[in-house]
Amino acid sequence: MIETTSTSGITLLDGGMGRQLKAMGAPFQQPEWSALALMEAPEMVREAHEQFAAAGSEILTTNSYAVVPFHIGEERFAQDGARLAALSGQLAFEAATKFGCRVAGSLPPLFGSYLPDLFVAERAQSLSAVLVEALSPYVDLWLAETLSSIAEFEVVASVLRHDNRPLWAAYTLLESDQAEDATPRLRSGETVVEAVRVAAERGAGAILFNCSQPEVMPPAITATSRELQRLGLTRPIGAYANAFPPQLQDAQANTAILEIRQELDPAGYLAFAEEWCRLGATIIGGCCGIGPEHIEALHGKLKKKA
Repeated sequence: MIETTSTSGITLLDGGMGRQLKAMGAPFQQPEWSALALMEAPEMVREAHEQFAAAGSEILTTNSYAVVPFHIGEERFAQDGARLAALSGQLAFEAATKFGCRVAGSLPPLFGSYLPDLFVAERAQSLSAVLVEALSPYVDLWLAETLSSIAEFEVVASVLRHDNRPLWAAYTLLESDQAEDATPRLRSGETVVEAVRVAAERGAGAILFNCSQPEVMPPAITATSRELQRLGLTRPIGAYANAFPPQLQDAQANTAILEIRQELDPAGYLAFAEEWCRLGATIIGGCCGIGPEHIEALHGKLKKKA
């Protein structure tokens, strides 16, 4: 099990870096997303990390999510991708050192969020290797996040096969109105049960769900718990949802800056998080649109429970 400084047994992640940078007035636009601040105002990235840490986050995630060709372009990635990824690691490390947090190295979707059909395993190996090498000096664990398919996790696991640090798998889920039945599924259509089994077999130290609506987390958490029990395994389970409205089946990251659901204020998000905890989740945080104020609310309630 993961270590935590609280008797509650809950470990708090941070929230959505891109939207927090936007809220702070940092350089922010499509297609670069959160990578633009790395290029033009890295001090604001450090400040955003510090805001999450001050709110109660115990793990800070590197701002490397958009340091991929899909967001910054092929030429820029080839010329500057490694430096930008390393900078994202350094900034997270500096903030984490100041506040006593750990650092999670974000290994993002390489060919666009929510687009499993565009995944190319052969090319993913080399792209992932660039990020891993650049981030490696700064991170305590690896967070392969917003995984839309099992194949995406398998490539990351392969690249990290000789790395002894924990690897956490965070899958993104089909929204409830996209599913043909009540079975919780990844955006690829593969079942959560399949994804859990493969992640466990490939050495995932924790299994999480992220960048999906909070409403779809409970069935995925329940299915994960049952499958781990069937396998005779114990792994931490986690969730960090976004605050976006439902996404279309063919949604992708670079087409629009989405509105944020107003009902997912700190109190509204906390209500969902408490349900995830009741179902057995012990790693809680936020994704797009979830800011330090949400983390502060989570900390105030979840970390006080003995």
